[in-house]
Amino acid sequence: MAEPLAPRPGSTQLRVGRLTKAHGLKGAIKIELYTDDPDGRFVPGATFTLQVPESSPWHGKPLTVREFRWMNSHPVAFFEGVEDRSAAEELIRAILWVDEDSQSSPAEDDAWFDHQLVGLDVVRDGETVGRVVRVDHLPAQDLLIVKVREDEVLVPFVKAIVPEVDVAGGRVIVTPPDGLFEELPDDEGDQTPSRSDDDDADDAEDGTAG
Repeated sequence: MAEPLAPRPGSTQLRVGRLTKAHGLKGAIKIELYTDDPDGRFVPGATFTLQVPESSPWHGKPLTVREFRWMNSHPVAFFEGVEDRSAAEELIRAILWVDEDSQSSPAEDDAWFDHQLVGLDVVRDGETVGRVVRVDHLPAQDLLIVKVREDEVLVPFVKAIVPEVDVAGGRVIVTPPDGLFEELPDDEGDQTPSRSDDDDADDAEDGTAG
């Protein structure tokens, strides 16, 4: 996919959702939400920057909410210029971004702008193991890309692995599974003990005894 359009000077962009499936015949689209405040984000008139392939007819165009509702517990939206199912299908897998003031804080708890995370030290068991160099946004989850010496480690940005983000303190606390930041040692239990020359000699004597 193409990268999102560049934010306006003095602003940054926050990913708030992904369009997943056309719903019905009148242009409605189901949304995978990346925000804790969907009713506040998807108000009528709200406009999003689209992350779509360059071949998409929507590339470089904004998308404006006409109506947002919940259908069988699923968030569904109607957008300006999307009048039927065929038009809705053109937007499937598009990612929605909004411009935010770079000096403001996200409205949601446990949400941060990319520029707030990049540059933070990564601390494990009280020791700094690396530094966040970028944030990758994937459909399934976000990843913190951590520079560790000459390597980059992909850390899933989930509460179980990144329980604390301390922007003011300049660090994130990680509790990664074994092997994420280092190679696991070989299991010594799988190693077969070597036989000594003395063992071989004893076996030879046992075999020749009358």
